[in-house]
Amino acid sequence: MSLVRLNIKGISYSQTQNGAYALILNEVDGDRKLPIVIGAFEAQSIAIALEKEIRPPRPLTHDLFKNFADRFDIVVKQVIIHKLVDGVFYSSLICERDKIEEIIDARTSDAIALALRFRAPIFTYKNILDKAGIYLKVNPKREDETSDSILMDEMVAEELESVFGETYKDKSMEELRQLLDEAVANEDYEAAAKIRDEISKR
Repeated sequence: MSLVRLNIKGISYSQTQNGAYALILNEVDGDRKLPIVIGAFEAQSIAIALEKEIRPPRPLTHDLFKNFADRFDIVVKQVIIHKLVDGVFYSSLICERDKIEEIIDARTSDAIALALRFRAPIFTYKNILDKAGIYLKVNPKREDETSDSILMDEMVAEELESVFGETYKDKSMEELRQLLDEAVANEDYEAAAKIRDEISKR
């Protein structure tokens, strides 16, 4: 399976899913975007890594991981988003120490936050992009700019809502409770929060 390199395009706040953000990844040699729902903490951590001028007074969790890895000569060489199951992306950190390579399982949001800190490339497999990639009508002016803001404009945010917004609305309460149990068992806390919000709304 061939790997496709991705760049971070931006982050969009979800209007319908409380506390959720959509991280937009863009294929380097194409027009497709890969939107991934992430939590507020991970969105903040990614935003801080992207905005070079913001330096928190104390290290965030991902900064601590980077400092720890530096101290013990561990390098994150690349991140691969390798699996998509029921809307959940699974990722691996490809790490190296003393010329020995290790693969470490990670949540995609954490993997990307670390990739930014290690300046490591992000990849996914072509079949995942074929399955989950979308075309967004991004404002052409914004597309050409090396945008100062990592927050996506309103038009893009609205279009993302149409991708993410309907996920759980057609499910019964019983199905929602089952999905919530599965999300917690799989440690997919972003999905669990979305399902909980849908249950609360009803």
